Amino acid sequence: MYEFVSLSLKCTQCGESLMDKENLVDNEPSIRLYIEKAGKKGVINLSSIYGSYNYKSDVEIPPGEIATFYCIHCNALLNSKSECLNCGAEMVPFYLDMGGKVSICSRSGCKNHHVEFEDLSLALRKLYQEYGFRGRKYPQDERTKEEKEKIFEKKIDEHSEILESGTFLQSYCPHCRKSLIENDMLKLKIVNGEEGYLLLSPYLNSFTSKSTIYLPEDKPVTDIKCYHCNTSLVEQDKGCGKCGSPTAKINISASSKLIDFYICTKKGCRWHGLSEEDLYSIKLEESDEW
Repeated sequence: MYEFVSLSLKCTQCGESLMDKENLVDNEPSIRLYIEKAGKKGVINLSSIYGSYNYKSDVEIPPGEIATFYCIHCNALLNSKSECLNCGAEMVPFYLDMGGKVSICSRSGCKNHHVEFEDLSLALRKLYQEYGFRGRKYPQDERTKEEKEKIFEKKIDEHSEILESGTFLQSYCPHCRKSLIENDMLKLKIVNGEEGYLLLSPYLNSFTSKSTIYLPEDKPVTDIKCYHCNTSLVEQDKGCGKCGSPTAKINISASSKLIDFYICTKKGCRWHGLSEEDLYSIKLEESDEW
């Protein structure tokens, strides 16, 4: 399955879309459901990124606990009689917009899930049309020609270079200088109660992400490290320009040199920026930095 594929799901009972465009998880529209655990009912928004286990919920779900899921429209029970092959809990099926089904385990922390396509060739063709080769999701530029021209009419130094939205950022560890790009994804080691990996889109102003461990929305992670040398990339003295959270520093190649590039450590925050020195020679298109 491609990286960063966002699945659009429907209820298996009423057929209504379960997608919530207002509440993002992993910076993508989420899957909104009713949830019940130990007599407590609430709402949960699951990540629509295939292979991601992140979510937002007003009901606490301790690891290992089994939850019951209901459709947000018809209130129908979605847990099925089919058992998870990993832990034995009930599986929860959904219809795919492109045809077929995707099922997830109802036990918190279990990572078992699978997809069944009705027509595999048709599904693959739709994936290629939407995401392109290797599942790359390029940022969509919906600006008019006049809006684009205004950006470049800003009074910036004539020697400055502008990195445009959609630019592929060749990224490196500032400590060991090894590439952080793996399989066309920006890969980082992440620590947040447990260790795992964070995959980020390497395209400027494309904010899709995916992690191998659960990361709560709107909260900073404990640490971000280089997966080669295991050195922390977090810069405590450089705060996010939007929310004030600590930032992590990587190097990107621009103007035939490596420059410092900062990303916010808070899940869901879209701020990124450069060092004060590099701001004189490099500009990030649509950045909050200028």
